[in-house]
Amino acid sequence: MHNDQSKRRNLVRAVVFAYHNVGVRCLKVLLAHGVKIPLIVTHTDNPNENIWFDSVAELAALYDIPVITPDDPNTPEVIAQVQAAQPDFLFSFYYRNMLKKALLDIPSRGAYNMHGSLLPKYRGRVPVNWAIIKGETETGSTLHVMNEKPDNGALVDQQAVPILPDDTALDVFAKVTCAAEIALNRCLPGLLAGTAKLTPQDLSQGGYFGGRCAEDGHIDWTQSARDIHNLIRSVAPPFPGAFTAMDGQQLKIFRSLVEPDLPGRAARAAFYCENQRCYAVCGDGKVLRILSFELGGATIDAAGFALANDGAVMALGN
Repeated sequence: MHNDQSKRRNLVRAVVFAYHNVGVRCLKVLLAHGVKIPLIVTHTDNPNENIWFDSVAELAALYDIPVITPDDPNTPEVIAQVQAAQPDFLFSFYYRNMLKKALLDIPSRGAYNMHGSLLPKYRGRVPVNWAIIKGETETGSTLHVMNEKPDNGALVDQQAVPILPDDTALDVFAKVTCAAEIALNRCLPGLLAGTAKLTPQDLSQGGYFGGRCAEDGHIDWTQSARDIHNLIRSVAPPFPGAFTAMDGQQLKIFRSLVEPDLPGRAARAAFYCENQRCYAVCGDGKVLRILSFELGGATIDAAGFALANDGAVMALGN
C-alpha cells in the first residue's frame, strides 16, 4: 500500500494544450508512458470549419481527464488553473493559439511543442500545406522547446516522412501525425528521465510561413504544370480546393496528375477533352490531367464530361 501511494506521488504530471489528430495521438503516447494529465486545454470546434479530424475532447472524456476550452489561453483564469494542476511539463500538440511567458514559466521541467515540419524549415502556420506547395519531397514532425517566439526553441527530436509526387495534404498530414507519435514515443523516456539532449535551431536554414485562407487556392495559369499540381494537392479535400473560372462558372479542381510526355492540344490556360479524359494546359506548355473537379457547384464525373465534350476546348481563368 505504501509503495502504491509513493508511485502515485512520483507520477510525472503534464498539462496538455492539444487539438486535431496530432493532439489525440500524442496524448495517447503520454498516457502510454504513465504520465499523469490533470488538465487538457483544447478548442471548441468551429461550426464553420470542416471537422474531419479526431476530437481531443472526446479522448479526454474517455479517460476522465478535465478539459477546458478557453477562447484565450493566456488569461489570469486559465493561468491559475494550469498553476493549480502543478505540472512538471507543459505540452502543446497542434494547439492553435500562442502561449505566452506566464504559461510557459509554470511547468517545473519545461514546455514543449510538436510542430508539423522538420524545423527549422516551415516554421509558423499550416506547414504541411506549405511544404506541398513548395514541392518538398520530405517533411516530418519536430518536438521542440517552447518559448515566446513561434517554433524557434531547441530541438528535442524529429521524424522525417516522404512526400510523394501525387500525395495530397490529407495523405501527408496522416504521415506527419504518425511521425509526431514516433518522435514523441522515442524521446519521451529521455525527457522524463532528464537525459534528453537539446539541439539549438539554426534559423537561417528555414523560414517562417503565415496562415492560408480559401482565396489562396486561386490558380495562376501562368505557372508551370508542376507548381499548379502542387497547389491542387495542397488544398485538396478536406481542404477547400484549388479554383479557377471556366466558361463563366467556377471550376474547382480536386485531383490532378502531371502528364510530362503529353503535348498540349490547345493554347496555354485551356481546358480540353480527349479520349474520355480531361486536361488543362499550363503556363509552361505542359499538361495536367484533371481527375476530379466541380463545375458551378456541381460534382462532375470527369470521364462522362470528357465523353460529352470530346474535342471541346475551353478557356481557363478570370
